[in-house]
Amino acid sequence: MFSLTSADKRKADCDAYAVEQCLSGMKKQDVKALEELYYRTSAPVFGFALSILKNIQDAEDVMHDLYVAVWSAAGKYDADGKPMAWIMTITRNLCLQKLREYRKRSDIPQEDWETYINGNLNMSSEDKLILSECLKTLSDEERQIVTLHAVAGFKHREIGKLLEMPLSTILSKYNRALKKLQKYMEESNEDKRN
Repeated sequence: MFSLTSADKRKADCDAYAVEQCLSGMKKQDVKALEELYYRTSAPVFGFALSILKNIQDAEDVMHDLYVAVWSAAGKYDADGKPMAWIMTITRNLCLQKLREYRKRSDIPQEDWETYINGNLNMSSEDKLILSECLKTLSDEERQIVTLHAVAGFKHREIGKLLEMPLSTILSKYNRALKKLQKYMEESNEDKRN
């Protein structure tokens, strides 16, 4: 849809007000508003789609379909201060639709995750390391919850609504994921010392 160049230094910023401004511009058929929305939201949207579909091509297809759907539905968006929840709900629904269409759940090769992580200009090297470890050690649900919280900045309550899970389940899975990561990092550090 849009391509990032090395000259383009914009970073993802899912600030609710800025995203709502983009949606407002899209209501007026402003293509620049769509482009701005893409740059602000594409990293968390792609990461979330990838965590569900586990296939880069399918995640890219969903991203394309998402921005087409958002462009078409921008006039129907009711500004409520939570545009990312609206966008991620559409993303989730498109992912589930794709899973139903193909009835498949293939494992994503580690090199595909690494390509995505290393190519993401919006992440610090520490974030890339943590995300890489997440992908290796966490279950699908844990990966989705951590991605939504750490990468997209959603609150646990918002994640619960998005994934249609009780808050207590989200908190439990998030804490379990953090403990898995901590244990993995401790074991990894211990192995390096030996």
